Amino acid sequence: MKDDNFYMLAKTMFGLEEVLAEELRKLGAQNVKPINRAVSFKGDKGFMYKANLNLRTALRILKPIAHFQAHDEKELYRKLCEIDWTEFFDLDSTFATHATTHSEIFTHSKYASLVMKDAIADTFRKKFDKRPNVDAEIPDVSINLHIAKHTCTVSLDSSGNSLHKRGYKTDAVIAPMNEVLAAGLILLSDWNRISNFHDPMCGSGTLLIEAALIAYNIPANIFRDKFGFEGWKDFDEELWEMIKEVSLEKEKHYYGKITGSDNFQKAVRISRENIDNALMYDNIKVTKSDFFETEVEPETFVIFNPPYGERIDLGVNDFYEKVGTTLKHKYEGCRIWLISSDIENMKFIGLRPSRKIRVMNGKLDCSFRKFEVYEGSKKAKKQIES
Repeated sequence: MKDDNFYMLAKTMFGLEEVLAEELRKLGAQNVKPINRAVSFKGDKGFMYKANLNLRTALRILKPIAHFQAHDEKELYRKLCEIDWTEFFDLDSTFATHATTHSEIFTHSKYASLVMKDAIADTFRKKFDKRPNVDAEIPDVSINLHIAKHTCTVSLDSSGNSLHKRGYKTDAVIAPMNEVLAAGLILLSDWNRISNFHDPMCGSGTLLIEAALIAYNIPANIFRDKFGFEGWKDFDEELWEMIKEVSLEKEKHYYGKITGSDNFQKAVRISRENIDNALMYDNIKVTKSDFFETEVEPETFVIFNPPYGERIDLGVNDFYEKVGTTLKHKYEGCRIWLISSDIENMKFIGLRPSRKIRVMNGKLDCSFRKFEVYEGSKKAKKQIES
């Protein structure tokens, strides 16, 4: 019996590897192995489509098509020319190349990408006397070259644009949270998807929308216009439509409330627009209110992303001290998770975190911390934990 499965690589952010691996296992992937900022796995064409649609913590999914050794630029070009590129796309398709290099020989990723572009163009020209056009913005086919010392891996990018570009965010506040990170934080936390969910500094609404997509089990990338695999020669539209239909049928009921607030009217407006785009206007409520002056219902699950260092108007120490005071007095009986790059200054919150997880927000090294604010008695603590 023919095995239609092949190896793939799902790229992610530092700290989310195990979360992504668990997502892949639940989705039905085989041979799942977490590595640095990525997870390798095995599946067939249909699974590749399903993974792109459903995975919440993957940035892109690569399908390796060639592995080889190259010790200089000429050998790299020659080995790339040995690949039959016409097997993967046609003359009338557009393409783009991307490279990442960790090598003393190939030190410039843009130059390595250019070598691959020339090899692809020359392969087509040799066969057809013509070459396909390059489209760096919206190519039909995107090809990835990874070089580690002398080892080269060439992959087709089945995602196209990064999967954090869900399709619902049309506007954002300053320094918006990446959608993949937002989903990853929720999945890293111990939210039971039953209790109420609240973000008191909601910004563009990313955490709220990702929480709603998780609570209702809606595919993370259902709002995207296009995936990379749709431009491939072997794209199976009928299979793709069936996978979308089956994935949408797995929606669940969620009976809790998902709410958010922000002190800035512009943030409230933007988050409401994004919530509307995600078709969640009946499921998420956002209000304009000051974090330091509002209270939440006991047993609410809270995740928030306060402004970092340079974006804080008052002193950093004063800010975190005020955050801690507010949590102690107005968030009683709640489980609270907070992410910040101001790791040293988080001690001014004055609450002992019960968990600390290291993650990256872009290039910022961050700590994701859990605080439990009890209502003053062991009895209340037991009720929250049960």
